[in-house]
Amino acid sequence: MTITIYGGPQTRASMPRWYLEEKGIPYELVDIALSSGQNLQADFLSVNPFGKLPAMCDQSVTDAAGRPTTLFESGAILLHLAEHHGREATSSSEKSLISQWTHFANSTLAFAIFVPDQKTKILPRLLKQLNTQLSEGFLVGNTWGAADCAVTAYLAYIKLFFPNEDLSPYPQIDILIEETKRRPAYKKVMGIG
Repeated sequence: MTITIYGGPQTRASMPRWYLEEKGIPYELVDIALSSGQNLQADFLSVNPFGKLPAMCDQSVTDAAGRPTTLFESGAILLHLAEHHGREATSSSEKSLISQWTHFANSTLAFAIFVPDQKTKILPRLLKQLNTQLSEGFLVGNTWGAADCAVTAYLAYIKLFFPNEDLSPYPQIDILIEETKRRPAYKKVMGIG
């Protein structure tokens, strides 16, 4: 396999893995045990010197010296996969939009979901706008892609981590989360169903 994803339970490796599964792109998963400090061993630190998960090595995309592309951070990995393997971003405008939504998910939306005081201040406004946006269909283009993967993964986290969260004011989001939980690739990666 040319793509290796380094991840483990309760890491954001699920996001790029979900994307790869949805797109039918082959990859190898290397489970790294955070609990035993495997992420701080020399072998893994050569992939990601920060010792954080996820990380990825893509043998099919090399630099000028012929070294494979090695990335960390789920959003960066997702953008790489979309550009080099997912047949997305046919225009520079689409590439920019995919980047925008991926950064939005990994920063603005994640912050609003998981930082307690931001959850009450910012999250309702973001969900209201996302509810409107999602009623128009996919976030970029006319098929499911990296932008949808990034945003939907975080929206699904709401129900996963905060099951009592009332999303009834945002019916499109609620529908999207339920549809996502039924997707075979999502179920496989998340270990449900």
